[in-house]
Amino acid sequence: MEFDKELDTRGLNCPLPILRTKKTLNDMISGQVLRVAATDPGAVKDFQAFARQTGNELLGAETVSSDFIFFLKKK
Repeated sequence: MEFDKELDTRGLNCPLPILRTKKTLNDMISGQVLRVAATDPGAVKDFQAFARQTGNELLGAETVSSDFIFFLKKK
């Protein structure tokens, strides 16, 4: 999947991946896609809830090795 910006939150635990994602999305324009890499197993549910609560679209999520990869489209 193509993306405009990438954020590495590997090694960080809740709530830091979500907080850093929120900060990064604030600097992006509507329609841009952010790729986030995380290692916290709780991030899967956290990013689903984050997308629902903020209106940013969770385009996809995948697991690569021990990394969780998320693609969010800014509203």
